[in-house]
Amino acid sequence: MIIKENIQFAIIAKFSYGWPEMEEIRRTIPLQCEIKAECKLGFLRDKPVLIRLTTLEDYVQVMSKPAYFL
Repeated sequence: MIIKENIQFAIIAKFSYGWPEMEEIRRTIPLQCEIKAECKLGFLRDKPVLIRLTTLEDYVQVMSKPAYFL
C-alpha cells in the first residue's frame, strides 16, 4: 500500500510559529534541505506539510538534520 501510493519516503513537517505560504515552502524546502531529486509538497488537513521524496538519498539527507528553519 505504501509503495503503491508513493509515500515510502514521506515526511510530515510541522511549523512552530505560523505557516508560510505554499509558494515559499515549495521554493525554500528543496534548497534548504539540499533535495536533489523531485519532491512533492502539500498541506495536510491541519496545516502540517507532507513532503514526498522520490529517493532514499534525499530521505536520509533530510532526516539527518534535527531541525530546519524557514
